[in-house]
Amino acid sequence: MVFSELASRLNDVGYKNWMKAGYCLLKLRNGLKELVSVEMSVFHQNLIKQNTVLRAGCIGGCKPRGKQFHPNCSVCREWRNEILSHHTNRNGEINWGNCRPWLWSSEHWEVAKAYMPRGSADIQGPDKCDAAALLNLIGFCDHFRFVSQQKVREVIKSRNELMHSSEMSVSSAWIDEYALKIHDLLNEFRCVPEVKEAAIEIKKILSSDWAVVLSGRDDVDGIPNMSNEDEAVQISTMEIELLKEKLQEILLDEQDVLSEEDISRIGKFRCFLEGSKDLGSHFHAAIQRLLNLEQKKEHKHQRSNSNDIEAEKHTEDEKSEDPPRKKQKNSV
Repeated sequence: MVFSELASRLNDVGYKNWMKAGYCLLKLRNGLKELVSVEMSVFHQNLIKQNTVLRAGCIGGCKPRGKQFHPNCSVCREWRNEILSHHTNRNGEINWGNCRPWLWSSEHWEVAKAYMPRGSADIQGPDKCDAAALLNLIGFCDHFRFVSQQKVREVIKSRNELMHSSEMSVSSAWIDEYALKIHDLLNEFRCVPEVKEAAIEIKKILSSDWAVVLSGRDDVDGIPNMSNEDEAVQISTMEIELLKEKLQEILLDEQDVLSEEDISRIGKFRCFLEGSKDLGSHFHAAIQRLLNLEQKKEHKHQRSNSNDIEAEKHTEDEKSEDPPRKKQKNSV
């Protein structure tokens, strides 16, 4: 396999910082996933123990839709009330569409998904989660009140800035601040072995230089010898995973009314993928889908302009066909 294009991308400092920050999120997810699953299992057991109504399964064929959920049965109404009562933002919106209510009584992870961002419906367990899903769960379920919510929100904010960066580039000053936020959050779980291990790996990633030299041999500090295929495969796999996460963010926005800024962001991401032969080959289908999104928006824009022109023309025609009437004198 040839990794010259990957090495070339890593020579861009802003993109290299973007990659390192994203890599830290992957490590953070790996450190948190087991803890979160165990804690949600405990949370689920406590709910059922304290409220016996929850032990029964759905008896009304209840199905949520997006952020709307109007249960047909008493069991699901009780589950809905319990989930809302443990939400840290009582006035916040819940993505009920993530859940399959008929499984709430038997599967703790179905309850967990009520506290996650939209698009989490197909996530069957913590191994399939990204960092955003786990962080939102920790932030919005009050079972995790032993964790500083401010520290969770700060990392979520940084994660969103990272994934919404149209240039996929962050400054060294940004990543220095990000490192402090990650450290503060990890310190909340310092007694958890998996998190301690993740903290060591994250520190190594953030302190590494990742300098790449394209002169027959490519060396990356912190990821030894890019000419070593095993190491190159590792960093390439990580890059693909980050880009897939960014792609998922964009495709979720497809459900909304896209602004000109959204379309510009989509276009930049598509051009980035097309600009590298290796990424273009891997994301071929995604590139076409992104292009279709851009064209769809452009067609709507053209139709809107056309309708405005037609309406304006129609108004002008009406004015020209309706000459001013002469003012009649009042009869005495």
